[in-house]
Amino acid sequence: MSAKKLLLLAGDFVEDYEIMVPFQALSFVGYQVDAVCPGKKAGDKVRTAIHDFEGDQTYSEKPGHNFTLNATFAEIKASDYAGLVIPGGRAPEYLRLNEDVLNLIRSFAKDQKPIAAICHGAQLLTAAGVIKGRRCTAYPACGPEITAAGGQYVAVPVDHSYVDGNFVTAPAWPAHPAWLRDFAKVLGAKFEI
Repeated sequence: MSAKKLLLLAGDFVEDYEIMVPFQALSFVGYQVDAVCPGKKAGDKVRTAIHDFEGDQTYSEKPGHNFTLNATFAEIKASDYAGLVIPGGRAPEYLRLNEDVLNLIRSFAKDQKPIAAICHGAQLLTAAGVIKGRRCTAYPACGPEITAAGGQYVAVPVDHSYVDGNFVTAPAWPAHPAWLRDFAKVLGAKFEI
């Protein structure tokens, strides 16, 4: 296994910033980031949505960019990767219905590999049954799911992250600096830029 290889799990209408920023930032610091989506192959695209905080009771949603996948879901093995990145948006709500996705997440959790989930990405952790007895954060609307799955939801400011062992979680894209910094620490990354 290459210590420099990470898997990023995507689906249509993944949150734009939550896929683009981690993909680019982790690539910038030297990781090979393989972005995959069930049912799609390298070169295919996923559509994204931009979620913004504009003073309403919940986030607003606007069309985002198309994101090009660079690996094929059907060809990946968890054993080839040092860590997993799970962005939010609407993709987790239907990806959690895919047993191959859930088994992939369970494999990372079983092997205690670093898992970074942001926003609604926690829906995949709850559906995979890997957060029982764990503490994590997410978009606040996901808090009841975390609790129902046996985890403890931790409320943090929108620009903070939370670390519990190999899990690094955050409520939304404003937390990117903290979330990615904490994920890099859990990965054992050392940078000189």
